[in-house]
Amino acid sequence: MRWFARKTLQDIWDEAIEGPLGDIQAAERIRAICEAAAPSAAGSARNDKRESERYERAAKVAMEIAMKISDGLMRDDAVRRIVDLCMIANDLKTAQILFRAIHAGWIRETVQRDHPTLAQ
Repeated sequence: MRWFARKTLQDIWDEAIEGPLGDIQAAERIRAICEAAAPSAAGSARNDKRESERYERAAKVAMEIAMKISDGLMRDDAVRRIVDLCMIANDLKTAQILFRAIHAGWIRETVQRDHPTLAQ
C-alpha cells in the first residue's frame, strides 16, 4: 500500500544543486531559501527546537551559496537577505558577522536603517 504512504516534503535548502550556479541563479536561490525559511526563523526565535534546526540549515546553505557569488553587489544583496533572516531568528551574532561582510555603502545603510542594533 505504498499509494497512501506520506511523502516527506523536502526543503528548498536540502535540494541538491545540479551543476554550478551563475550569480543570478545563486541570488534567486538565496532569495527563495530566505523566504521559505522565514517561518522557521520566527519559530527559532520562540525556542522551537525543530524550527531552529531548519533555520540553521537554511542559513548555512544560503551562506555557502553567497560565498560563491562573484559579483560584489549581488553578493551584498544576498548577504542582506540572510541578515534579515538572522534578525527574524534573533541570531544577532551571525547577523553582525554577515553585516560586516557587506561592502556596498547603500546596502549597509539600508540594513542599518532596518536593523539599528547592528550598527552598534
